[in-house]
Amino acid sequence: MNEYAILHIPDSRYCFPAGEKELVIRLRMAREDEKAKVFLVYSQKYDFTFHRKKIPMEIKYSDRLYHYYEIRMMLADVRFAYIFEIEEAGTTWYFSEDGVTGEYRFEEGFYNFFQMPYINKNDVLETVDWMRNAVFYQIFVDRFRQGDHKKDTSYVNMEWNGLPTPKSFAGGDLAGITEKMDYIQELGINAIYLTPVFQSISNHKYDISDYYTVDPQFGSLEVLKKLVQTTHQKNIRVVMDAVFNHCSMEMKQFQDVLEHGKDSPFYNWFIIEGDFPNPEDMNYECFAACSYMPKLNTANEEVQKFLVDVALYWIREADIDGWRLDVSDEVSHDFWRQFRKAVKKEKPDCVIIGENWHDAYPYLMGDQYDSIMNYAFTKACLDYFAKGVFTAAEMADKLNANLMRNMDQVNRMMLNLLDSHDTHRFYTETGKDKNKVLAAIALEMVFTGAPCIYYGTEICMEGGYDPDSRRCFSWDSASWDMDFLEMVKKLIQIRKQPAVQYGDTEITAEQGMLAVKRNWKENTLILRINLEPEEKVISAKNETVLCENRCTDFILQEKGFLITTEEK
Repeated sequence: MNEYAILHIPDSRYCFPAGEKELVIRLRMAREDEKAKVFLVYSQKYDFTFHRKKIPMEIKYSDRLYHYYEIRMMLADVRFAYIFEIEEAGTTWYFSEDGVTGEYRFEEGFYNFFQMPYINKNDVLETVDWMRNAVFYQIFVDRFRQGDHKKDTSYVNMEWNGLPTPKSFAGGDLAGITEKMDYIQELGINAIYLTPVFQSISNHKYDISDYYTVDPQFGSLEVLKKLVQTTHQKNIRVVMDAVFNHCSMEMKQFQDVLEHGKDSPFYNWFIIEGDFPNPEDMNYECFAACSYMPKLNTANEEVQKFLVDVALYWIREADIDGWRLDVSDEVSHDFWRQFRKAVKKEKPDCVIIGENWHDAYPYLMGDQYDSIMNYAFTKACLDYFAKGVFTAAEMADKLNANLMRNMDQVNRMMLNLLDSHDTHRFYTETGKDKNKVLAAIALEMVFTGAPCIYYGTEICMEGGYDPDSRRCFSWDSASWDMDFLEMVKKLIQIRKQPAVQYGDTEITAEQGMLAVKRNWKENTLILRINLEPEEKVISAKNETVLCENRCTDFILQEKGFLITTEEK
């Protein structure tokens, strides 16, 4: 038995409450030890020495190196003690805080058993309920639609269908989004994520000069309120972009520091080496290497209060439903903890989604974000669908490994995306292979978490890296592939299935196909994806034979993928 592979950490992603009396426990073991039998030996914490129960654990997830055993426990007493018993090749082992041992002294278990000392209600990460069936639509505001034709358009410097440059302005605005809300609703979308809308000199607005003002290019506070009111009437949520890592050098606080240096009351709002910030020398922290985007000092209490007040202001004024946090992994943990408490107190179901491109577990332990933009999912989809790097088995391993990074509640709130304003267009990355794009969208819809469609994906918009990924939406429906659009709409409807919203997730490879199963009560939904050149035949008759007492219902079939449902 490979002892080095065995891992369990109490009060972590390996042991976490999913409810006030519900506990999830995971154990990691090497794949080569898959013949081992694993049991959870447990009891109420103060009774472990005298009375214990033993229950088998099953393999729930597998990646390239490990199997992950998982069990959900409904507790009568939330003071919980446990160890693992492992049987392999006729030998019994015990795994506790002392590691793997051949014997275990239960009478002294209070020294070294694992424990969940107590499940406190305010330590349970609640799943934002509306995220269970959310399908997001990300909109780069300047490029989606111009609705206000009376505004000053002297800033517009590109044709609507022209190729963008870093400094292109096309004229899209909030009124244009409101104008096309019926289109968004008919697509099946029930949540939109807007890139920043606050005052800024750029087209993307990620360098904000005034956090309390909607940029006139996009509208006003009243226009934003109308947008949110319209979306809410159609049962669509609105998530806005919070740029709290950095600001524009045009922001009045930074301008004051440029003028007065250390004598400015805002000097410590920024991280500066020397008495005055010097944009040419870049003697201050900034976003990337952009001197025009000075980094905010989120360790400063005044900055913390300022940014929290901004977040609360827009929740109160516009009734928004969430914040996406730009460059959130470069902002202090301390700030995000304060941010979460304030936002959740103001609006408990306001979702908080960080922009972290990597494993973000330190931010996803229940005290900071709800989830992140799931770029690990993006990369896996690129490797599987676009690059051909992964086989179906390797894709299953990667998706399982990604799920094991976080607690179940976090996985259910992940923003799963194929592309965004910061990446190449997925359609272009696949070599304009529409079948692969549809199969990837199918995976998005069935996979654990909330899918996010980048505006224009449904009409096969092309684009390379930024700024080419930020082209204008073509409203000439004659240029659309209507069959593709209708298939996207059908795929989005899959999110209405209870098994997708609430079910467990099982990811495997079958006959060279990726298989994702969502199990809920007596129902199972299965997505199978075949990227191999050979066709795989799966008929309802064959499936009934294979599954004995189950019947199979085909709900969607397209070249390259198949979605079925089963009932026990």
